[in-house]
Amino acid sequence: MTQDESARFIESLLLDLGDIIDIDVVIVPPFTAIAKVMEALGNAQNIKVGAQNMHWERSGAFTGEISAALLRDLFVHYVVLGHSERRMLFGETDEIVNRKVRAAHEATLRPIVCIGETLAQHMFIRHTLRKMANDTTAERVRIQYGGSVKPENARELMSQPDIDGALVGGASLDARSFAQIVKAAREQE
Repeated sequence: MTQDESARFIESLLLDLGDIIDIDVVIVPPFTAIAKVMEALGNAQNIKVGAQNMHWERSGAFTGEISAALLRDLFVHYVVLGHSERRMLFGETDEIVNRKVRAAHEATLRPIVCIGETLAQHMFIRHTLRKMANDTTAERVRIQYGGSVKPENARELMSQPDIDGALVGGASLDARSFAQIVKAAREQE
């Protein structure tokens, strides 16, 4: 979306969501619209802003990339890393994603790390976390499902025991559809 489209989206979303404040909602606009989205959100406390990607280095000659420091300067709280499109189209590997995750943590950004695609993989992820750490730590990690989440399937997906949220793709481009998904997730809390 352009800056103006992003601002209109936020205005519509705020109307559709109302005063929902008991669920975490993160909007991840293109870099060029982050400032406009922040402006449109105003004092809204129920929606945070994230970035679609970042580079792992603090600075340097990385034309076209954006650093964690630049994201923090925009008051971004989250960053999506390792998205399947980044892996397929840009050849990002687990090693690259790991570097980005470490850089995000160092900058106090909350990484949304994309791994796997299927419900079985999300169950495997939780099981693996339980084996590697204690149950309390494993349960603190939020596992989001990101495979074609739509208003029509959101309730069913959110009711799964190892799904704590959704990474919404195409359905997030329509404020009303996105609001319906947020409301479905809220019902499962």
